[in-house]
Amino acid sequence: MITNIKAFISIAILSVLSGCSVKYSTTGASIDLEAKTVNVRFIENRAPINNPTLSQKLTQKLRDKITSQTSLTQVNENEPRADYEFKSTITGYSFSNAAVTNVDQAATSRLNVTVNVTFVKRVGDKKGFTQSFSRSAEFPATQLPSTVENGLLENNIIPGITDDIFNRAFANW
Repeated sequence: MITNIKAFISIAILSVLSGCSVKYSTTGASIDLEAKTVNVRFIENRAPINNPTLSQKLTQKLRDKITSQTSLTQVNENEPRADYEFKSTITGYSFSNAAVTNVDQAATSRLNVTVNVTFVKRVGDKKGFTQSFSRSAEFPATQLPSTVENGLLENNIIPGITDDIFNRAFANW
């Protein structure tokens, strides 16, 4: 009886291990073994208000993160079919008041950025997604948005959005 149980457990473990087709890395990314290429298409900026450099910076940051933390190779945008593909659009870019003092004056302002992402998987389980990712950063209302905008994008918003997209696609968080 005990021998049968040990044999069953051994067979079950071997079956599970031999059926796995996901490669795990030290970065926490899980990539299908068949996946070799990725195409992060240029992120279009369709927000009513926009920063002219945001599309380029966000596209490059996402490409850099994927190629540095996975074994995937970025292919030319005209390449017909990459194993993984990201199609994204910046849909929101706005400034708003975040906190108001007791005299109806803004104490803190906020920059909000929203990116809609479609992730296509052509290998493995082929379960992609379409999802919006938003990040915001606050700054003192006494400062002009134009003076803090690039710093907020570079230090807070762009790294946060790229981390969120990467984790959703490859870490399934």
